[in-house]
Amino acid sequence: MYNHINSRWQQIWKDRPWDIRSRLMEWRRQPTIIKIERPTRLDKARSYGYKAKQGFIVVRIKVGRGGMRKSRPKAGRRQKHLGVVRIKAAIGMQQVAEKRVLERYPNLRVLNSYLAFKDGKYLWYEVIMIDPSHPAVKSDRTASKALGLVTKN
Repeated sequence: MYNHINSRWQQIWKDRPWDIRSRLMEWRRQPTIIKIERPTRLDKARSYGYKAKQGFIVVRIKVGRGGMRKSRPKAGRRQKHLGVVRIKAAIGMQQVAEKRVLERYPNLRVLNSYLAFKDGKYLWYEVIMIDPSHPAVKSDRTASKALGLVTKN
């Protein structure tokens, strides 16, 4: 079934790109970090460990593209936030996205993340997160094992 979902997604890219563009216009207007009800790419999310149950949360984050080696402004007034220090060349954008989501949701743990879309200005990642203290996650053996909560007896 997930193979069919993946092939259908590829077909939408080829046949109806305006649908994706209209979705992107909405995403650009949304906040940078937004909790979403269900993943956009269900096949990818399931392959990375997502389950449609309580304790699993999907967050979409928008990260600016490029500019890893941004130079400091040379003239004019000095802004308080120059925008030159948050992205390092040695860290990938996906790791930056995961780190920013963890800052917003400190009680959750990142299970995995994947690229949802990119355009000329932004990258959108969907980050799958787990609440380790939720009873549904504690009782789920595979989720607990992914978090390292299960010990061998």
